[in-house]
Amino acid sequence: MGGSILGNRVLRKEDPKFLTTGGVYVDDLLDEPALNGALHVTYARSSVAHGLITGIDYSDALLMPGVVAIFSGADLGLQPQPSAYNPMATRTLLAMDKVRYVGEPVVAIVTETREQGEDAAEAVIIDYDVLEAHVDLEKAMASTNLLFDACGSNVVFDSMVLGLPDNTGDAYFEGCEVVVKGRYINQRVAPCPLEVRGAAASWGTDGRLTQWLSTQHAQGAVAPIAAANGVDAAQIHVKTPDVGGGFGAKIGAYPEELLLGVIAKKVGKSVRWRETRSESMVGLGHGRAQLQYVTIGGTRQGKVTHYQLWAIQDSGAWVDMGTILAPFMTRPMSSGVYDIPNIECRTTSVVTNTTPTVAYRGAGRPEATAAIERAMDMFAAEIGMDAAEVRRINLIPKFLTPHTTVVGQTYDVGDYETSLDKALVAADYKGWREKQKARRASGDPKQIGIGVSVYVEITGGVGNGESAKVEIQDNGHALVYTGTSPHGQGHATSWAMLASEQTGIPIEDIELVWGDTDLVPIGTGTMGSRSLQQGGNAVFAVAAELVNKAKSVAARLLEASEEDIVLDKDAASFHVAGTPAVSKSWADLAVAEKAAGGLVHSDVIGVAGATF
Repeated sequence: MGGSILGNRVLRKEDPKFLTTGGVYVDDLLDEPALNGALHVTYARSSVAHGLITGIDYSDALLMPGVVAIFSGADLGLQPQPSAYNPMATRTLLAMDKVRYVGEPVVAIVTETREQGEDAAEAVIIDYDVLEAHVDLEKAMASTNLLFDACGSNVVFDSMVLGLPDNTGDAYFEGCEVVVKGRYINQRVAPCPLEVRGAAASWGTDGRLTQWLSTQHAQGAVAPIAAANGVDAAQIHVKTPDVGGGFGAKIGAYPEELLLGVIAKKVGKSVRWRETRSESMVGLGHGRAQLQYVTIGGTRQGKVTHYQLWAIQDSGAWVDMGTILAPFMTRPMSSGVYDIPNIECRTTSVVTNTTPTVAYRGAGRPEATAAIERAMDMFAAEIGMDAAEVRRINLIPKFLTPHTTVVGQTYDVGDYETSLDKALVAADYKGWREKQKARRASGDPKQIGIGVSVYVEITGGVGNGESAKVEIQDNGHALVYTGTSPHGQGHATSWAMLASEQTGIPIEDIELVWGDTDLVPIGTGTMGSRSLQQGGNAVFAVAAELVNKAKSVAARLLEASEEDIVLDKDAASFHVAGTPAVSKSWADLAVAEKAAGGLVHSDVIGVAGATF
């Protein structure tokens, strides 16, 4: 037997293409027949952070070379749409009455070339009655100058509306020998994927809209695109070519993308859109942006008994996914890896005149880690104890059955002390502390800083499972269909290895199909560290079921009992136990099943929950 392919080094299936001809991204769809002669869309954007729109004049821009059409929100008949996370907050996909951040799209320009659109955008004149701009979270919370009047406040979400308790303030720490406070900003970041946002749209003669989209979740884009175009979801076909990075910011669909079908129908031609890097910096959703008030208390012997966190989340200028990351991701992880008997955590989400925040690389969980780890450092410094030792004292003891923290998050298994010990040894922590002490004593101008952090992460916390399909072709090769979406993770290789492990088909004969909602209508995409343990698990399980189905076919062809059929993975063929000389290959079985619909199996494989 050749043994398992899993855990062994293989030649990555993706690499030859990306290292030679390169990927095919949205902007590279030059040979797509439906996009021949497609026009280009450019958006004129707000130049002020907060203001009432008093006038839009694009008459000069209309006369410029190559300009086919220009549309304001009123021209397109756009109506306010509510946020999924606070329906009192509404906006139109092109700003009509008010702009709320620099870079918000206001006017759509359709031209023959992209360069003509950029020139025309500069000729669009938008008049504003400029309002006070909020960039400070606490000032925005207190202000009566609101981004969304119907919300009644710039506070648009709070964990207390979920029935969770408020923090009780300083009284919570009564009896603690040591209490330390801190105020920290977990800074705003821009995702900056190598490939900026891009999309293209074309209406077919059958009345369906095909939209090519650089996204992490093709299936998730269907409903919002259908809503923007006023059609049934069955009329939408989303196709995702290669994606040059997402980092969470490309999970959802943006106004610039949602409007392309509307604009294509208006001009009667296919359209393309690609943002510039400058546009991406202000238009693609940002991450983090959390103000944290931290208080930690305990004994002078190093035991932390009380911890309190108030996480104030900057939602930016729209109530998007970033709004709910603090209550649903930061709060549950506020305990970190520590056995703290008393924890309070309140979260408050606030809109400001900044780029809207979305999920970004860990999405709320790294913020929780930063808060508790800073608190541990403050506590260690206050009592004069080594930072690693304070952490060791407070770690949750090793557990092999689920452990639930005081805030209600259940971890599956953990041995954090062993992890810490191994890291300290690998880093020569003791040696570096000695060097640090010596440099401080000598007054060396080059000092040494040493950071210590222990963390736990949610993986596979998004979705309850994933779809998969494995189909055998007439030549014995396999097509693997997945509801996940690769953009650098190596799914083509990993999923092929999983299917090969079950079927014996070489990975070079296994191809991955993804990101096409006609071919893979069910899928939760790639986000939240879910792909392998949900998407990969689904492929592994479905491939195993396909083997069982194949055994039934082989038994019929070999005129034997199904229980006697075995799969020789080395040969990728089926035979009766004890008589390997007479066998049937995967190709034989596929051809035999062709009239019955082919040798294929699909399913949605559920999971019990997240891992940590």
